[in-house]
Amino acid sequence: MNESESYTLTISCPDTVGIVAEVAGYLRDLQFFIEESSHYGDQETGRFFMRTRFVPQSGQYDADEYSSGFRIIAERFDMEWTVYDASILPRVLIMVSKFDHCLNDLLYRYRAGGLRIAIPAIVSNHADLAELAEWHGIPYYHIPVTQQTREKAEQQLLEIFTDTQTELVVLARYMQILSNQLCTKLAGRVINIHHSFLPGFKGARPYQQAHERGVKLIGATAHYVTPDLDEGPIIEQTVERVDHTHSTEDMVAIGRDVEAITLARAVRFHTEHRVFLNGKRTVVFRR
Repeated sequence: MNESESYTLTISCPDTVGIVAEVAGYLRDLQFFIEESSHYGDQETGRFFMRTRFVPQSGQYDADEYSSGFRIIAERFDMEWTVYDASILPRVLIMVSKFDHCLNDLLYRYRAGGLRIAIPAIVSNHADLAELAEWHGIPYYHIPVTQQTREKAEQQLLEIFTDTQTELVVLARYMQILSNQLCTKLAGRVINIHHSFLPGFKGARPYQQAHERGVKLIGATAHYVTPDLDEGPIIEQTVERVDHTHSTEDMVAIGRDVEAITLARAVRFHTEHRVFLNGKRTVVFRR
């Protein structure tokens, strides 16, 4: 069965007995074949999360028919739920500054089919990567940002977001801080990537600082953007071991690889509807 012929049901609700049985029974009664299903009950928050991918055995899915019956179950369990059609690709807007490693990686995976997404636009505060976007046939918007033009630039971004029917914004090393207002407006729809070390190094030249301190692990964190800088709910983290033989340049190269891999995973998890917000944390059904 082609993946694009499947549907994904996501559920978030108060945890209680019988949810899985009710959902599975409903899908069975409509003769839907369950290809994949994951669920988790969080004892701390009392929330239940479920992701189920199914295929209509008849080859037909009628949204109105499905919803009319499932709505009764959803109301009984106080569910927040959505059904996603896999044939409709999520629309992802990418933002970048001058570093191109994350953008290049995302574009390669997109072109090779590793990321089943549509990219309606690339936005940057610099013009450097316009040719790369042009080569891929993706519109490129150069929106310079200064302290004086920040508000106007964000208004332009929101217009592009709306006009392109964007569902997710990916900050692929976009070196500008988004305003609190924009972070709030797009809550749960903006993913950022940043280097993360133990200990953590902030400010300029983080890899130089890491080398000077003799770190043994280089890492990267992909997270949702919130008004609290770099403190949004974490989606994915990756680490790579280094040692005394690695130069600063080695660490920079390793760090770029780790950042690209981590961001790509986070984008895939989100666009495959595997990520659920759970307060300040996330539930991620990685598969």
